[in-house]
Amino acid sequence: MARQGILIVLSGPSGTGKGTICKELLQQYPNLQYSISATTRPPRVGETDGVNYWFTAPEDFQSMVNNDDLLEWAEVYGNYYGTPRRYVTQTLHSGKDVVLEIDTQGALQIKAKFPQGVFIYIVPPSIGELALRITKRGTDSPEVIEKRLKAAYEELSFAYKYNYVVVNDKVAEATARIVAIITAEKCRVERNTDLIKTICECGSID
Repeated sequence: MARQGILIVLSGPSGTGKGTICKELLQQYPNLQYSISATTRPPRVGETDGVNYWFTAPEDFQSMVNNDDLLEWAEVYGNYYGTPRRYVTQTLHSGKDVVLEIDTQGALQIKAKFPQGVFIYIVPPSIGELALRITKRGTDSPEVIEKRLKAAYEELSFAYKYNYVVVNDKVAEATARIVAIITAEKCRVERNTDLIKTICECGSID
């Protein structure tokens, strides 16, 4: 029987590089699968069902909520988004690890239902560095940047609800830290009780 996989949840303020780190993890870690969200919004040009999102009719999404088939869900600008429980549990049972890049609200919902997950909060080296990164994007007005920085400052208090905090000073180094966390988590005694039992059942050495 394959060893149970681990659910890794990544969160952090906008601009901390969560998406980039997630892509690096998926490239470097072959046993890792990305969890696709379900959404009621229509597909955009170039998006594919089952690849970008599970595009779901509103009534079907509501049924998933009613049946507790979502690990977390939220309404965003009139559309609903959620993490299907079935995909995550089936992937974990197959022995593969699952990574979720999600906001704090969703992460805390998952933690309440799936406390054995590994919850990692990504932070910038400083608020000043975060401001520089957001400004370099060149996509936001000064007013929007100010709002993002204020939101980021407020969101940082949620880091205390996570298991680990990783500073994203350099993507390669931050990714390496997360790989080290996953490796250590796989060695936790509570994740290896079957292994210990099997070794013990082999009998003692005379």
